[in-house]
Amino acid sequence: MRHRLLALAAGTALLATTACGGSQEPSSSEGSDELTQLTAGVIPIVDVAPVYLGVQEGIFEEHGIDLALETSAGGAAIVPGVVSGEFDLGFSNAVSLIVAREQGLPLTTLTNGATSTGEQGADFGGVFVAEGSDIESAADLEGATVAINTLSNIGDTTVRNSVRVAGGDPADIDFIELPFPDMPAALETGQVDAVWAVEPFGTVIRQAGGEQIASNFVDTDPDLSVAAYFTSEQRLAEDPELFDSLTAALQESLTYAQDHPDAVREVLTTYTEIDQSVVDELVLPRFPAEIDRDSLQALADLMFEDGLIDAEADLDGLYQ
Repeated sequence: MRHRLLALAAGTALLATTACGGSQEPSSSEGSDELTQLTAGVIPIVDVAPVYLGVQEGIFEEHGIDLALETSAGGAAIVPGVVSGEFDLGFSNAVSLIVAREQGLPLTTLTNGATSTGEQGADFGGVFVAEGSDIESAADLEGATVAINTLSNIGDTTVRNSVRVAGGDPADIDFIELPFPDMPAALETGQVDAVWAVEPFGTVIRQAGGEQIASNFVDTDPDLSVAAYFTSEQRLAEDPELFDSLTAALQESLTYAQDHPDAVREVLTTYTEIDQSVVDELVLPRFPAEIDRDSLQALADLMFEDGLIDAEADLDGLYQ
């Protein structure tokens, strides 16, 4: 198992830090000098495929926008970039956005980003154990060491909920922070008992013989809006008509991605270095344009219960 897992992981190790520039070049089509140039901060992961497709298919140009995509390691770097004006648009998971808004940062969402498939055992994120592990369900995670990419965020919040749903005690879990690309090897070597991984790393683990024991997004809500595209209230107020056009382009891009899964897999190869065998098998998120507010209320309630926020979240400002 070791050599196969490490080899597969090597093919994805640059996912969190590398992006090709082909789809980010401004269009040279006639009339491109009339386009409004905007910059989006994104993460080079499966979830943002719709915005890359939107650029590639000319959807943003049709709405008068020349959208440049700049990659960051995660939402923690994108949020301050949007607040400062470095980015006109950003992508981040729901927990990071709720925390930022509760801390007083003037963020507001434009569209959904990625949504759970709603299928147990077939979601784009889940909890995995090594082949032959004694851990058979989320309830068995009591006393276990579980790797997540960022502490006090959407990973541990939703994993704790999976443990609750399974009848276990989420207080007795040792979460450690580990980058997604390092998780397959950490699981195989026994550094951790379990990992929370998203695609493509879930597929890497499965191909090496690992097993998924929980679908933590599904356990939180089958229609969980995991991430969103957002901007600052100030930037939105400066040019509301422009952001109406941007929102329309994002919604069209999401719909295109939802209707063309093969195109999603193909565009992944332009901005990541995921091995083709993994691309062919990974589980794609759903890409509805609309944010599911009920699912985010369920997530916000868990955040309050776990102490990530000090008071019950007011989602009205963030999710208009």
